Amino acid sequence: MELKLRPHHLLCTQSYSGTGYDDKFKAHMDEIVHRLRTEEHTPVTLVFSTDELCAACPNRLGGDCCKTNEKVQAFDRKTAECFRLEEKTYIYQDVVRKIREAATPEIMDYICGDCSWYPISACRERILGLCP
Repeated sequence: MELKLRPHHLLCTQSYSGTGYDDKFKAHMDEIVHRLRTEEHTPVTLVFSTDELCAACPNRLGGDCCKTNEKVQAFDRKTAECFRLEEKTYIYQDVVRKIREAATPEIMDYICGDCSWYPISACRERILGLCP
């Protein structure tokens, strides 16, 4: 089954380590990330609006809106720009491989520097291959 993901969630799902906004969000994230990490050839359609992960997020206001809409839209725009991603369907495992091959510390700081999770997670290290 195909999943809809925001471009920047391609980064979040690679580095997710079991923490989240609340128990409902964490359980939903656990389920999605487990699927992405264990199923082969998982189709994901990139969307520049709310996606599968947003469904359980406490910051979602409804529809395609979020409490931090401008910030998440900037994350999406920067991710798409840096990794030349379009609003179309990809195979998750292929697109994250492409991201890991192209990612640099500067790109990660540019995309994720304003993310509240970035300084307290291993996003940068995991995507750059500096830790398991």
